[in-house]
Amino acid sequence: MSHFKETLENPVWFALSEAHEKLSITYNGVKFYDPEVCPFGAFTDAANTAEALNTYAKSCDSFFLVSEFGVPTYDSNHIILNRKIEGCQMVLNSLIETPITETIVRLTEDDMEDIYNLVWLVMPGYYRKRTFEMGEYYGIFKEGKLVSVTGQRMQTDEFVEVSAVVTHPDYGRRGLAKQLVYHVTQQILKNKKKPILHTTKGNAAIPLYEKLGYQLTRDMNWWHFSRK
Repeated sequence: MSHFKETLENPVWFALSEAHEKLSITYNGVKFYDPEVCPFGAFTDAANTAEALNTYAKSCDSFFLVSEFGVPTYDSNHIILNRKIEGCQMVLNSLIETPITETIVRLTEDDMEDIYNLVWLVMPGYYRKRTFEMGEYYGIFKEGKLVSVTGQRMQTDEFVEVSAVVTHPDYGRRGLAKQLVYHVTQQILKNKKKPILHTTKGNAAIPLYEKLGYQLTRDMNWWHFSRK
C-alpha cells in the first residue's frame, strides 16, 4: 500500500502527524487538534480512547473522533456519545474544467468573523474561528457581504482536504459553491498535493463534487462526543 492510500484511511491521524503536527495534542496515544482550532481527534487503538477523551474534554466540551472502521471506547461517567455521523471520503481523480463567472478572493484574518458566522449559519458544529489557520480560505462577496466560502482543512505532506463548502441560503442555486470548490482544488493542485474532501452519506452535494472529478473512495465516520 502506498503512503498516500494509508493516510486516506486515517486522515486526521496523519494530518496531525505531518503538516499539522504543530496543532497536535496527544493524550494516551490519541491525537487531537488544538480545540481552539478544530475539535477533531483520531486513534489507532480504540482501547486508548476512553482515557484520552476524558482528558481532552477538560478543554473542549464538544468534539469528534474520526475513523473509517474503528469504534472508540468512552467513559459514560464523564462523556456522552451524541451520535455517529456516517460520512464518506472523496478523492479527486482528474479535475473537470468549470467556467468561473464570479470574482473569487482569498480571505484574510480580517474576514475571520464573517467566515465563522456564515459557516455556523449553514453548517454548525465543526468550525472554530481559528480553523482559518488550517489552510487557505476563499470567498465570494455580493454587495460587500460574504455569501459563499470554501477552504482547506486537514493537510498531510501529500493531500489537502477541501472543506467548509457553504453558501448563504439567499444565494443558493447560482453555482457559487461549485466555482469555489473548483478554485480551491486548483490551488491544491498548484501546490503539488492531492485534493480530497469529506461529506455525509447521501449529501445532495455529492453529484456536484463528482461533476468536478471527485470520486467516492470509502466511508469515514464522525463520532460526536460531549462532556457530561
